Amino acid sequence: MSRLCKLTDSLVHAIKSQHPPSSRPVQHITAFSGGVDSSLTLALVNSAFPDSSLAVIGRSPSLPESQLDLARSIASHINAPLKEVFTDEGTVPAYIENKGQACFHCKTALYTTLQSVIDYSSTFNDVTLYNGTNKDDKSDPTRVGLLAAANFNVMSPLSSLAKSEVRELAKHLGLPNHNYAASPCLRSRLAFGVEATSEHLKRVEKAENFVRETLNLPPQSDLRVRLLAAGRGMIEIESNSIDESRSILESCNAQAIFNDLGFSTWDLRAFKSGAEAVVISDNIKITKYSN
Repeated sequence: MSRLCKLTDSLVHAIKSQHPPSSRPVQHITAFSGGVDSSLTLALVNSAFPDSSLAVIGRSPSLPESQLDLARSIASHINAPLKEVFTDEGTVPAYIENKGQACFHCKTALYTTLQSVIDYSSTFNDVTLYNGTNKDDKSDPTRVGLLAAANFNVMSPLSSLAKSEVRELAKHLGLPNHNYAASPCLRSRLAFGVEATSEHLKRVEKAENFVRETLNLPPQSDLRVRLLAAGRGMIEIESNSIDESRSILESCNAQAIFNDLGFSTWDLRAFKSGAEAVVISDNIKITKYSN
């Protein structure tokens, strides 16, 4: 048996071992986004509990339509049922304020909604939640959404795997998004203090769609369009393509298009995953993008 086959069996066994047979039917719900981490988690949970596994994706303005389409496709590929639910983080003042705790409130809204899914089922009377948190995520102190996961006792089957191992195992299992670039929620594109309103999120989504289509970027390529202070747009792409991309965008009159979308200006810089961490309390850090 290959190393990856053994790893897969070990992870599935670990998931099963957390839930010995009982008289209380349990619904196993994966917080699903269509990204490689939650896709691998879903594949493993679905293998462990094929009759009681459910993928649930939270729909809100922070979820791009393209990501929703991908999630539907991946869930179908895994042969796992997918439920789409609407979340209400956009009504929480601290989320809208976007000053360090937006991710915590977003995940709290998500896990609250996921737990309530069980209320609509007559078959199951208990629920276990899973997410795609990996080992690299756990070492990132800016991921305040992990605090929300802990509050809801969410299980993280990938917590012992580095991101590279997640991609390797996802490829082994035939997941088509194993090498797709990470695509966090649209709220993560907003600079610290830029309000997480539906209008701002939709602006970023439309701008990213325009840039990806204009530059003909495949899903494996990193791209962010960030909304900075004073309505400025900042495109982040791989460093070796900045000059060529600028030329292409300028030839397509990007300034007028960005203006139409509500941006005051636009520029390009090298893509960077992560940002400057700023401590705001003993156990919470925030992410603040420099302008």
